[in-house]
Amino acid sequence: METISQPVPVTGAPAAAGESFATLLGQWARRLGDRIAVTHLDHRDGADGRAVTLTWRELDERVGAVAARLSEVADRGERAAVLAAQSVDYVVAFLGAIRAGLVAVPLFAPGLPGHAGRLAAALADCGPRVVLTTAGEHEAVTGFLAGSPVDPVVLAVDAVAPLAEPRDWPEPDPDAPAYLQYTSGSTRSPAGVVLTHRNVLANARQACAAYGAESGTTSTVSWLPLFHDMGLILGIGAPMAGGLEAVLMDPLAFLERPARWLRALSASPGAISAAPNFAYAYCASRVTEDEKVYLELSRVVSLINGSEPVLPATIARFDEAFAGCGLRPEVHRSSYGLAEATVLVSVSAAGKAPRQVTFDRARLAAGYAVPAGSGTTLVSCGQAAGQRVRIADPVTGEPAAPGEVGEIRVSGPNVGRGYWSRADASAATFGLPPLDPETGEGWLATGDLGVVFDGELFVTGRLKDLVVVDGRNHYPQDIEQTVEEHPAVRPHSAAAFAIDAGDGEAAVLVLERAKDTDADIAAATAALRAAVSAGHGLRLHDVVFLPPGEVPRTSSGKISRARSRKSYLDGAFTSRRLG
Repeated sequence: METISQPVPVTGAPAAAGESFATLLGQWARRLGDRIAVTHLDHRDGADGRAVTLTWRELDERVGAVAARLSEVADRGERAAVLAAQSVDYVVAFLGAIRAGLVAVPLFAPGLPGHAGRLAAALADCGPRVVLTTAGEHEAVTGFLAGSPVDPVVLAVDAVAPLAEPRDWPEPDPDAPAYLQYTSGSTRSPAGVVLTHRNVLANARQACAAYGAESGTTSTVSWLPLFHDMGLILGIGAPMAGGLEAVLMDPLAFLERPARWLRALSASPGAISAAPNFAYAYCASRVTEDEKVYLELSRVVSLINGSEPVLPATIARFDEAFAGCGLRPEVHRSSYGLAEATVLVSVSAAGKAPRQVTFDRARLAAGYAVPAGSGTTLVSCGQAAGQRVRIADPVTGEPAAPGEVGEIRVSGPNVGRGYWSRADASAATFGLPPLDPETGEGWLATGDLGVVFDGELFVTGRLKDLVVVDGRNHYPQDIEQTVEEHPAVRPHSAAAFAIDAGDGEAAVLVLERAKDTDADIAAATAALRAAVSAGHGLRLHDVVFLPPGEVPRTSSGKISRARSRKSYLDGAFTSRRLG
């Protein structure tokens, strides 16, 4: 077995008694005062965006006022859900709940398309005593809650009166829950990961150390939703841990015009940012030459690529597209993480482009990483950031042999306590043996497959996403990459998954037709079947072509295989399929 550990020391001490994101905010407010703490680039009323800012002192004062109001309506340890759009008010609401000793629940406003079911399920699961929103969203929130089994107090954080004088707050227990991070898995039954102050401060500091963050010289820039694990740590957690200015924008603003993200990076010297793989490909294809004239990317410190497989072709296209804007290839940092570990687990080394290795495709599908001249090229996710990673048999938990693919398991101070009100699921996922004799920490079963090769972690896929047909394993991302090479297929739109066909598992492919194409769907379907058969030895049970924008996606824009599979089985694609 190979266990990989952190390559660089963590900045700062572990979480101590009395420490939280909110107490750190108070310390930075005293040190940095009138320097900008958070900026939200609001693009709702104009293409260039309006900057809404709060200084460290202003943020601290507003957080204190909200915490004081919360203490009047809720007891310490009760849940406070945040239902608001991306904004400085979201930051105030989240930190106000933590300062008041409540368990924050970062969620989203009811207007997020296609996610009402997930929001209702999360609220029913956590049972919040109070919901934090804004005056502009108050009516929509109360209307949504009217049909919900929960009956919380609804508080608009931008309508809270300032405190007449500062107030002292009890010191939080480092092992008390700081917030519940709801996973984006099933839209019907999201699970809330219980993260303590110790967990989240450890991971925020691990991130600051890994990404080269430094107060006064670096800042974070993010369009990722604040209710997602990476968006929350990048937009709030790391800034509180490291005294960093945070620049935020709405995900929709990025999707409308991806150049807005790159403009924000250009305007923020020492920028650290993150996005899923699809976002880098999206920028490379959508940002125009006229827009590139205004970009200066030579001062970017780290561009983190994670939350979905990192594709070598995407990195190459992004580098080629923006080399003339000063982009340095070595700022790319491929990473691996998950909500159950707060977010960050491992990251590629600073100062050089992430390593790429081509493995024999058939041997990799059989569970062994064997380098080859052609096959599946994977991008390294580097080494663990202040924690331990091991590869294990997903059934027995026994360590995998060197070079053998298995389940990625994680142990460290950043790993959460379990799932809210789900004892059985928690026991099956968290604290698995063998326990560390010194710390008593067990292992987190991630559900992800990977291999340690030459001391670095390579993620190969998800256990639940494997397409197993006729006893052979197929990684869905391999199939998706193959079909997306066809000009009739819209880039980054394919979802491959398996269904029960009665006499065994069968492979289904759902994808979108490329824009501005008059390709014959029947001919394209035949070509895709042939390509998958030749490249993967796999017969496709069905190929579903949909119009652009019809394949289900997550709230951050990633293709959702789980939702695609459910929609297919429910017959939701029948009336929309082309050809």
